[in-house]
Amino acid sequence: MMIVLPPSETKAQGGSCGPLDLGSLAFPALNAVRESILADLSALPVNEALGVLGISEKLRGDAQANQELITSPTMPAIFRYTGVLFDALDAASLPAAALPRLVVGSALFGLVRAEDLIPRYRLSGGTKLPSTTGATPTMKARWGKVISEELAREELVVDLRSGAYQQLGKVPDAVVVRVESVRPDGSRKVVSHFNKQYKGTLARVLALSPQEASSAAEVVDIAAEAGLEMEMTSPTALTLVV
Repeated sequence: MMIVLPPSETKAQGGSCGPLDLGSLAFPALNAVRESILADLSALPVNEALGVLGISEKLRGDAQANQELITSPTMPAIFRYTGVLFDALDAASLPAAALPRLVVGSALFGLVRAEDLIPRYRLSGGTKLPSTTGATPTMKARWGKVISEELAREELVVDLRSGAYQQLGKVPDAVVVRVESVRPDGSRKVVSHFNKQYKGTLARVLALSPQEASSAAEVVDIAAEAGLEMEMTSPTALTLVV
């Protein structure tokens, strides 16, 4: 079972490990695209990057970090990403045996495993990044089919990525999760504000499970054992009821 998480826009700063080594990252089939994006992103002047990345002057430091991708320190990906989902996941308290199930989707790296060492960067799934050829391809166009091909190798993928990152590498048989809350009258509504928090909680439950799920039904069983209410609406679609 592979649990694929969305990345966070914000990243932890610093790191205690050496510079990026693409050869050490999981999913080596992605390295050619990684190298191309790294080259284009790090070459982008800071002032231009603010517009390309859609960020304000207050986040100039994020654009500057992109120019140091090859030389800046790294840390495990699961600690580089921050925010509500990763707070709920609480990776620091997970046993080492739980980490191999966790993968993060990334516009820059495609996919990274929890323990892959990566630098701080800023790049979103919806960005159109100028290339050295003068073209400005979408991230979806840059990644093509390679992310999908890597994910298709897995027996079961629980895809918790947001829409923009699912577009970078769709997996037809992946199990996707929708989060809904129950209104006082019994009707349902899609959870938006706390969506990431609940998905982080689910990811933690699945990562910790001694059971190796191979189907959506088994994911529901694991969630139920942890006190979560899940419904299977199709062989590849689950609803987490909160």
